[in-house]
Amino acid sequence: MDRRNKQTQSSRTADASANTSPGQLRQAAILEKLRHSGSVNVEELSAELGASLITIRRDLDQLERDGLLQRTHGGAVSIEPLFYQPFKNDLSFQAHLEKFAEEKRRIGRAAAALIQKGETIALTPGTTTLEVIRSLPFNQNVTVVTNTVNIAMELSKRKDINVFVTGGHLRGDWFSLVGPSAIHSLQNILIHTLFIGVDGIDYEWGTSSFNEEEASLIAAMVSRSRRKIAVADHSKIGVVAGWRICETSDLDMLLTDTQASDESIAEFQNRGVEVQRV
Repeated sequence: MDRRNKQTQSSRTADASANTSPGQLRQAAILEKLRHSGSVNVEELSAELGASLITIRRDLDQLERDGLLQRTHGGAVSIEPLFYQPFKNDLSFQAHLEKFAEEKRRIGRAAAALIQKGETIALTPGTTTLEVIRSLPFNQNVTVVTNTVNIAMELSKRKDINVFVTGGHLRGDWFSLVGPSAIHSLQNILIHTLFIGVDGIDYEWGTSSFNEEEASLIAAMVSRSRRKIAVADHSKIGVVAGWRICETSDLDMLLTDTQASDESIAEFQNRGVEVQRV
């Protein structure tokens, strides 16, 4: 980022802070702590934020009404993704969910930090994109476009987010909606930022999926997006999954983890793709 862009971003941050009330700043701090720890305590928050116990309780009550947390005796916890409880024995999904879990969480947080206020974003099926939505910023007037039922379910309690779900028929094992009607539902949508979960990403072949219908649907999302960001842990780099989603030249950025070697990312950088390892 050049100096002028940094100055512009700093100016926007300062303007946003100036227009934010102390209560909003306090609630944002509570949510940030909750995001990292999974639970918060009224007394600890009172001491850390310099607010009374009554004020903190009111903040937690308001955040619960907004669907951003769940109140407990003496504090609050993150909203649990209970949607997955019936699928714990689904080894195909569960195994992918647990594989490179920490790397995916880091990628998800880094991806969510790139989202700008008021954007329309889209997320494709996948366990890495799932971590993106779990790190979405609060109260940023973001619209989420997805063809994935589980992502929509996880966002259903987030009253600060608008969710658009495509049509299509259900590919049950991955909770995704695919087919001509899913593609048709995207025709009038402009996506500012698309986060692409992949089965493989190779600098020569591009991004790819093991499923033909899913690849076609994501390709339609790519064609309607201004900024395309692939989110993939290091194990996906160099893999060709069979059905191309998009070419490497279509990508603006690759977000991966620190185990990705210099050699594995060099050709992406040579082809104009910004690469971040987190």
